[in-house]
Formats: sequence, structure tokens, C-alpha cells
Amino acid sequence: MKKMKSGMLFLSVVLFSISLKAQTIDQAKSLLYYERYKSARAAFEKLVAANPNDVDAVYWLGQTMISPDDKTAKDVSDAKALYQKTLLANSNSALLLAGIGHIELLEGKDQDARNHFETAISISQGKSVPVLNAVGFANVNAKNGDAAYAIEKLKLAIAAVKKMNDPDVYVNLGDAYKKTGDGGQAQIAYEAALTLNPKYARASYRIGKIYQTQGATQEEIYMRYYNEAIAKDPAYAPVYENLYNLYYTTDVPKSAQYLDKFLANTDDNPRNCYLRASILYAQALFADAVKKADECIGSSSTPYPKLFGIKAYAYNKLNDSINAKASFEKYFQLADTSIIGMGDYSTYASLLLKFPGNDSIAGSYVDKAVALDTLEANKVTYLKAMAANYETQKKFKEAAVWYNKVVNVKKAPGKVDLYNAGYNYFRTGKYDAAINIFTLFRQKFPEDAFGYYMVAKSKWGIDSLMAQAAANADFEKTIAVGMTDSVKYKPQIIGSYKYFVAYYANIKKDNATAIEYCDKILALDPSDAEAINNKAALSAPAPKQKPAAAKPAAAKSGAAPKKN
Repeated sequence: MKKMKSGMLFLSVVLFSISLKAQTIDQAKSLLYYERYKSARAAFEKLVAANPNDVDAVYWLGQTMISPDDKTAKDVSDAKALYQKTLLANSNSALLLAGIGHIELLEGKDQDARNHFETAISISQGKSVPVLNAVGFANVNAKNGDAAYAIEKLKLAIAAVKKMNDPDVYVNLGDAYKKTGDGGQAQIAYEAALTLNPKYARASYRIGKIYQTQGATQEEIYMRYYNEAIAKDPAYAPVYENLYNLYYTTDVPKSAQYLDKFLANTDDNPRNCYLRASILYAQALFADAVKKADECIGSSSTPYPKLFGIKAYAYNKLNDSINAKASFEKYFQLADTSIIGMGDYSTYASLLLKFPGNDSIAGSYVDKAVALDTLEANKVTYLKAMAANYETQKKFKEAAVWYNKVVNVKKAPGKVDLYNAGYNYFRTGKYDAAINIFTLFRQKFPEDAFGYYMVAKSKWGIDSLMAQAAANADFEKTIAVGMTDSVKYKPQIIGSYKYFVAYYANIKKDNATAIEYCDKILALDPSDAEAINNKAALSAPAPKQKPAAAKPAAAKSGAAPKKN
């Protein structure tokens, strides 16, 4: 009996220990749910310190490192090292293998990631909800993750056990659908999460995000869901942060109110000090923003890098280019490239152009901004700023290069885009490049005579002596297309006629045809002085040549010339 009691006691201790561990894991995961990454990381670090082979705690500790939007390359590297170290003693841990796959997606190693995901699913026989959820989340969270693959695995997770009751799986499924652009299915998934847990604020918040992406016309709907999320769980900080960002440029007082609520419900960290400086900048209190940023920098041995960025922007608004430039340089020196945005690069590029001799460096930062930005309109704005800078300096060759980048970036470049690139190539003698651009112009706009005319002029630039008649066909086409509207295309028609005046007069020596082209010009513009003068010159009779004087006959040797 004593032995049985002892065994019962041991069993009770084990069950209590397991229950305590589960409770602690769940508490730490709750912090992660609220996106209190600092607190969650500290909680999981304690669990891992107590048991380095607790694969659940290790997996979630890694997630606290790679989940924040402002994660750095070091964070990703540290999480990878943690997973790899723990796998040495737990090589069959499906959850850690899924975690490694997540890291590899962030590293751009898509095929390696897929191999690890499939291995993890195979080891867990496709029946582990946590593993399938981890695979799905990884493919949603990583920029280059496969959303369709995530949907497949998350559906498998839902079917893996009877009455699957984890709302996080449904929210991740909704995020996966949203990533594919299917807002309808995304909302269905989010609502399924709320069926499992009506107080699950994250689901209501994510429904609101669907409507927010549709623009300000949906404000009434998305605010209803955001307010619903707040009512369900006033401590859910992500919704406040989203609203702070949403109104940052349109309603600064409202943005500031949401920032206060966010800061009251999140961990205290150096980023918060940056946000306080940032809202001062949004309120156009630029000097105050600089002062606050300096306070934040001075209060930390490792200040948040974006503090130097906000100083740079504030100094730029204060027209203090020297301090703005220095602050940007400090920001780029300290910040991980993953948190530097396209606006940072483009603003710095514009600033550099104020300092002579920095054109090429500015251009490299514009290229970085274009590479990062996903909006065509923004890319075009960055590129046109560089092109306009070179045009102002009359560096037309460089301007052409940047205008050509606009053409390449735009899905449907217009006439002005093509003109800017082509004409700048033309006027610097880059005739082949000009021909390429204006050939595209006439392909896209075959009814417009201007494209044919500029191809013709460019070919004339190459065949300047007209010896090859390289431009003839294109000038003829210009005339044919231009005559459909001789008023609109009068300059191009007359320009083409003048080419043929010169061609027939100088190359073909056919004055009569050259005069015909002069008459065609004068029919469109009777006052054209050049055509009048050319016609007069071509019509004048050729000067008579005087007969050569007769040479005296050579005197024969010994004979005297004959006298009259």
C-alpha cells in the first residue's frame, strides 16, 4: 500500500509539473499573442534556461526573435542558432524542423524550407496541429512564403483532430487567404476563429484589416471591427498601433491618442521613445522632435537606430541640410537594412543632390528605394526626381538614362514618358537609343506621327549626309500618318518635307522634285521663309558659263606665225 501511495504521489507530482509547464507556456504564448515580444522573450528564456531541451519553449523563443516587424538579421541568425543547437539533441523534433524552415524562408532559401516543412509533417504523420500551424504561419509570415501551401497545411491542421479548438489556426488560415487576395475566404476563416473564441480580438482586428486595404471609403466598416476588437480585449495592443499608423498622416491628434493607448498596453523598450519623437514630427514640431530624439539617444547605451532617422527628417524640414545629412548617415550606419525604408533612401537621395558632386551616390540610393517600393507611382516619383535634377544641369545624357528607367518601371508608359527618354537621348547624339524608344512610341501609338518623325530624325542623325537614304522611309511614313490631321502634325509634316528638299537638291540633284516639296511646305505655311528662299534658289536659272578662250596654235619649229 505504501508503495502504491508513493507511486500515486509521484504521478500527482508529474501531472502537476506538466500542468504547471503547460500553464507557463500558455502564459508566455499569451504575451506573444499581444505582441509583447520583449516580455514573451524573457518568459521563454526562463523556460529554456530551466530545460534547454524543452522543444516547445525553444520553438516559441525563436518566434519571439523573428516575429517583430523590426527584426534584424542578427535576430534571425540568433533564432537559427537556437533551433540548430536544440536539434542536436532532438533531431526528430517536428516543431523545430518547422522552425528551421521558417528561418530558411526568411533567408530566401525556399526549397530548403519546403524540404524541412515536409520532413516535419512526415515525422508528425500529418496529424500535429502545432506543427501544421507552424508551417502555415511561416509561409504567411515570410514575404516569399507560399500562401497556397499555407492554406493546404492549415486546412490539414483543422481536419487533423476532431473539434480542433485553436482559433490561431483559423486566423493564420485567414491571413493566408488574405495574402492570396481572397478577402471573402479570409473573413470566413476569421469568423470561424470567433466561433471558437468570441473574445479572440485578433480575429476581429484582422477582419478590419481586410476592409482597411480597400481604402478610406470602407472606414465605417473597418472601424466597426477595430472597435469590436478593443471592446473584446482592451489590452490587445496591435489594434492601437495599427490605428496610430493609419491616422499618422491624415489625423495627427487621433493618431496621438491611439499611440498613447498602444504605449499603455505594450512593453517598454527603446522603440517606444522613437514613437514619441515621431508623433512630435507628425505634429510639425520639428525642433521638439529633434530634442526628444536626442533625449532618447542619451538615455540608452544602444539607442534605437530610427531615432537618428527621425532627427534626419526633422532637420530636413528645418532646412538644416548639414545636420540632416549627418543624421541620415548615422541612421544608415546603425540600422539593420531590414528596417530602412524606401522613403528613407529617397529622402536621403534628394538631400544629397543639394551637395554638388553627389549625383551618382544619390542615384544609388534612388535605385535602392525603387527596389524596395511596391507602388509604381512611388518608383516613378523617385526616378523622375533624378532625371529632373540632371535636366536642370543640362546633363541630358544622364537625364535620358533616368527617364528610360521610368519607361522600364511603368507597366504602361505614356507618350510623355517615352518622349522624355527618347528626346534626351536624341539631343545628346545617342541616336540608336533614341530609335529604340521612339520605335516603342510608334508601336504603342501608331496613329501619332511624332513617333515616326523622331525615328526618322534619329536615323538622319546617323546618316547625316543622306548618302544611305536611311531616313527616307520613316519621313515618308511621318507624312502619311501626319496628313490624317495636318493641323495637329503640321511641324512634323513640314520637317519631313524639308528633309526631302535637301535630299533631292543635294543628293539626287533633282531640283524639280525639291521645288515640289517647297511648294508642299508653302501650301501648309505660305510664310515659311526657308521654303521661300530655297524655292527661289532652286528655281533660278543656272549661270551661263563663258566659252573658254581659244588657245593659239603652237608654232612649228623653225616656222614663223602666220600673219593676217
